[in-house]
Formats: sequence, C-alpha cells, structure tokens
Amino acid sequence: MDVPTWVWIATAVVTLVVFTFDLVVIGRKPHEPTMRECATYLSIYVGLAVLFGLGVWYAAGGTPALEFFSGWLVEYSLSIDNLFIFIIIMAKFAVPRELQQYALMIGIVMALVMRAIFIAVGATAINNFSWVFYLFGLFLVYTAVKLAKEGAEDEDDEFEENRVVAFIERRFPATSEWHGESLVVKQGAQRMITPMFIVIITLGTTDLLFALDSIPAIFGITKEPYLVLTANIFALMGLRQLYFLIGGLLERLIYLSYGLAFLLAFIGVKLILHAMHENELSFINGGHHISWAPDIPIWLSLVVILATLAVTAVLSLWASSRMSPEEQDAATGPRRDWEDD
Repeated sequence: MDVPTWVWIATAVVTLVVFTFDLVVIGRKPHEPTMRECATYLSIYVGLAVLFGLGVWYAAGGTPALEFFSGWLVEYSLSIDNLFIFIIIMAKFAVPRELQQYALMIGIVMALVMRAIFIAVGATAINNFSWVFYLFGLFLVYTAVKLAKEGAEDEDDEFEENRVVAFIERRFPATSEWHGESLVVKQGAQRMITPMFIVIITLGTTDLLFALDSIPAIFGITKEPYLVLTANIFALMGLRQLYFLIGGLLERLIYLSYGLAFLLAFIGVKLILHAMHENELSFINGGHHISWAPDIPIWLSLVVILATLAVTAVLSLWASSRMSPEEQDAATGPRRDWEDD
C-alpha cells in the first residue's frame, strides 16, 4: 500500500483538528458528561472509523480495508480493557468527577503522540529485520498466557505507580489541593505542580505500557504503518466518552480478560507463522523459508476477532446476570462510584 506524503499530512491535520475540537469545544467547561452526550459523540467517532475503512476499501482495495477494520477492533477491545485501569487511577487520585474527562483527554493525546513514535520504531524494525516477528509473536503468546492466568482478578491490585510518576513526585513540589484544570500553580514565590499534572502523566505513561501489547498485536494484522497509526487514532477517539458511557457495564464483562488473552495468543501464533514463512535466521531451517508454515488470511483474522469479542461479551453478560452483587465484586473487583449515583 503506497501512501502519498500528502495523505500522511492530511491525516495528521485532521487528527489535530478532531482532538483540538474534543479538547477545546466539547471539554471547554469542566463537567461530568451525560449519557446522551457520551453516546452522541461516541457514535460520531465510530461512524468516522467506519467511513474511513470504507474509504480505504475504495482507494486501496478490500485487503487493506479488512486490515484496518481488524486492527481497529483489536485496538478498541484492548482499550476497553485498559479502561479498568483508568478507573482505578481516577479513584486512587480522587479526581473530581467534573475534571475526569479533561484529565482523560490530555492523557489520551499524550498516549497518541507516544504511540506514533513507537509505531515508527516498530515499522523500521520490521522493514529491516524480519526476525522481529518472532519476538513480537512470542511476546504476545507470553502476554496471553499471563493474562489468562490472571483472569478476572480484582483490578484494584493491578495498578502500581510507575517510575516516571514516582520520579516526578520526588523531584517536584506538589500541592495536594485541586486547582481545576491547572497543571502548575504559584503559591507564594514557589511554583508547584497540581494533582491534575500527576494524573495526566500517570494516564499517558500507563497507556504507553499498554502499547507494548497492542502495537505488536496490530503489526500481526498489518505491516502498513499508516493503517497501524490510523487504527490507533480511531481506537483512542471516543475513549473518553466510552469511559463514562460503559463504566458500569465494564464490571459485567467478567470474561473480557480471557477473550483478550485468546486474541493475543491467536495473533501471536499468526506472527510466528508469518516469521517462519519468511524465515532468514540461520539456526532455523538453515536460514531458508519454511514453506509449510501458512500465512493466516486477513479475512480469517477478522472473523476470529469478531467471533471472540461477540462470544466474550455474550457469555460475560449472561454469567454476570446470574450473579449476586457480591459475586460480581469477587469476579471483577469492587463496584465503582457511579454505580451508586
């Protein structure tokens, strides 16, 4: 897929406009968004992703379009899982409800910038070293096994303050009071960072850690950097609205970890088979390609992704509906604040 320079530039400009609109217009006044507001904007973002995929189909053909839709669904499903951790971060720092969407928006923009850098590095490595697919594949299989073992454990025990945040808290004076959306305030003669600054850094750096799983996963679906980047952009668009819209529903997706573990394992195996098919490592089959190793077609990948997400959602909702509130708490962790609002 040959992507002209002007398309990259246009994509960057449109992305900047959309996120600026989301930040300046939608989030101009600190407030807790209503369900109607969240549903409206989320529908718009999902619709834009579908239109973009259809545009790819028209301009480049069916295979790149299927790669985009598959990558977008994988990134979106992994982002939903990440919302659990975002909820915990908000609770840990006691972020006021009216300030949460602003913190999420800035954190998401930071995550997008860092993911773009990560994608560029990954694409360069793949183009120069085909054996990278072995590493990506093995890492995804390892992550899948680890995720399956953890299952639906209480997510409250999963968040640990990362080193970047710990370093900032040690080196910079901080105020314990919230000052709206301000990141830095002046108290007397000293400038101090606010809890909002720390929360935003926590969200952005935490999402970067999530990218260690999601970026290799989408490279297992498409090797086209443009599709990898746009799939990530559309997965992050509307994530803030999704956070408020399905906060309570997240607690009922008790098998989400198992479904994502299966998807990561499937894509990991797909990457390993692809690496075997293009093998150049001298200690594997004498450095020759392994002809019997099949390449899993993209249409099959899309079918597996859709089926896995559908089965996971249906089984989770069915099983959680038969549980008492206490049993649901044991399966997914304690209920969140908004469930009692």
